[in-house]
Amino acid sequence: MKKKLGLIVNPVAGMGGRVGLKGSDGEEIQKRARELGAHPESPRRAMDALERLATIKDDIEIITYPDEMGEKEARECGFEPVVIGSVEPGKTSAKDTIKAAREMAEQKVDLILFAGGDGTARNLYDALGDNGVPVIGIPAGVKIHSAVYATNSRNAGEVALMYLQEKIKKVQDSEVMDIDEDAFREGRVTAKLYGYLKVPHEERLVQHLKSGRTEGEVAALNSIADDITESMEDDVLYIIGPGTTTRAVMEKLGLKNTLLGVDVVLNKQLVASDVIESQLLDLIKGKKAKIVVTIIGGQGYIFGRGNQQLSPKVLRAIGKQNITVITPQNKLSAIGNNPLLIDTGDYEANSMLSGYYKVVTGYQRTVMRKAE
Repeated sequence: MKKKLGLIVNPVAGMGGRVGLKGSDGEEIQKRARELGAHPESPRRAMDALERLATIKDDIEIITYPDEMGEKEARECGFEPVVIGSVEPGKTSAKDTIKAAREMAEQKVDLILFAGGDGTARNLYDALGDNGVPVIGIPAGVKIHSAVYATNSRNAGEVALMYLQEKIKKVQDSEVMDIDEDAFREGRVTAKLYGYLKVPHEERLVQHLKSGRTEGEVAALNSIADDITESMEDDVLYIIGPGTTTRAVMEKLGLKNTLLGVDVVLNKQLVASDVIESQLLDLIKGKKAKIVVTIIGGQGYIFGRGNQQLSPKVLRAIGKQNITVITPQNKLSAIGNNPLLIDTGDYEANSMLSGYYKVVTGYQRTVMRKAE
């Protein structure tokens, strides 16, 4: 008997990332993202995941929603899905995601593979509750605090493959988190636990919950900021990524900081705030540039989570040798011996960025860590 795989694609997930909108929730934000030249990220990432299932194509039945909510992606990857429900193309919403998940549960699918961000995970929770069908997320959003996503889109397909082949038998309750996007755009992070979804357990392929700031970090951040600011070179553009660790660098320079955005500094003066991908590409033309980023606490990402403005195009132009990673030692210790993670959505860029980095953990204190 064939295994049944539910497939849901949130077609607008991640659109706000490269254009600095910190999310994609709501029609107005989606409209603004398109005006700024954004393109959907989730369809391509969904197909990356589906390609991992090609080896068992004849042994599974994909049940999906019409058009851009999964049907297109499944057919593009050579599957003949069972299409249920109805949507209005170009006008899908959270209600469609919730309805799709409920109908797939009624069809008794063995697993739901879905592409989106934290808002999409929350929709799945609204549909399924704490005791529903197991799910695995394809990371395609901007924030992705939740622990229901694979570390990248291909690994989402790998988890689905292993679960459907019964190579993974254990499922665990994993947190669904979401934040207030309006507050997020104003520089305030207010995350809330909404519930738990059941996720196939595979430690190396599924991302951890994002952790918050701990007590005792102030002195560490101050010493890191001293190291970075003292080593800044003249006539070099410094692109400062988002986060509280990088904010300490901006505060040390006495400059305005976009906590959840990307700022650009030249000769210790602010030249651009809260920039988007296209602005960065214009700014770095013909100039030497360096990037300063931190890791996502509890997860270990340095690219692909909340800093999509630092796109594959930008990262290729600047080069791995011009990237500095900074983090307090306690955040590095929290991820154990696991590597730092890169998920730009472009596997050639991921490969180019992989390898060892000197991570600044204090004043004139560095450790070597591998990223992949």
